[in-house]
Amino acid sequence: MPKENTVEQILDVKDLKVSYFTGRGVVKAVDNVSFSLNRGEVLGLAGESGCGKSTLAYALVRLIPPPGKIVGGSVKFIGNDILSMSEEEFRKKIRWRGISMIFQGAMNALNPVMKIGDQIAEVYRIHMGLPKSEGYKNARELLKMVGIDPERVNSYPHELSGGMKQRVVIAMALALNPPLVIADEPTTALDVVVQAQILNLLKSLQREKNLSMIMISHDLSLLAEIVDKLAVMYAGKIVEYGFSDIIYKSPQHPYTLGLLDSIPRLSGGSSELKGIPGEPPDLINPPPGCRFHPRCPFAMDICRREDPPMVELRPGHYVACWLVAKR
Repeated sequence: MPKENTVEQILDVKDLKVSYFTGRGVVKAVDNVSFSLNRGEVLGLAGESGCGKSTLAYALVRLIPPPGKIVGGSVKFIGNDILSMSEEEFRKKIRWRGISMIFQGAMNALNPVMKIGDQIAEVYRIHMGLPKSEGYKNARELLKMVGIDPERVNSYPHELSGGMKQRVVIAMALALNPPLVIADEPTTALDVVVQAQILNLLKSLQREKNLSMIMISHDLSLLAEIVDKLAVMYAGKIVEYGFSDIIYKSPQHPYTLGLLDSIPRLSGGSSELKGIPGEPPDLINPPPGCRFHPRCPFAMDICRREDPPMVELRPGHYVACWLVAKR
């Protein structure tokens, strides 16, 4: 896929492949994924559960769990090929200093037997060698930044609400002022009011610090609130990618259209919600051709035979669909 040429580019992913080697076969969780991100931009990564969103995120911080492995492609972060680095070099230079992550499910991301202050201070101890006293001082400042009483450094995770735990995880991700933050389903398991609070916090921190962000969610309505660009994933591949306002107003891939049609509307009159029939494919034995064709109402013969190319429909808007490629 063509990339934007700009000196402000912070991340450039080309043809990334991640596979899980299981007893049943090889799961191609991320298959030839390409995208770029500029400084200060927010990219939304959308799709159903199991489409490869979280695997892609873990690949960017090189935390793919066994039996998974990055098997192809390149990832350049501020010009550095981070996949060619040794684990030690990546841990010292990139992980958390350059790219940090807000993990899905704050309740599981925090150690239940460690005080909040100790967990945040550990970031400074491991990455900067700071003593505990300095770490606690910084922890108090971080908690204040995300709207939590600094004295909560002495609290354990079970003494915090779900929203407060999520704020703590956000604070930990921002501890070393990384230029790129990946947020993996940051509002999962939170009620609607708290979801809005966390989203507003992320929006304000992103603007204040000019952060580049990758926001992962299955909820397109949530992503619409914050992202500049949108990448829609299906079965390990990006099927539509571009500026979010263009995609929301004029989706071109049938899968993107199906996702948007499943969102309730508050205006424009009543309309019946539409689902997408069928199920996502088995990524050990994906269907030939376009992986969406068994569920697509517009499938043609070529869709069943050949994988569609990624076509630039208009400047900054890319679609992998034979309906577009044959125009």
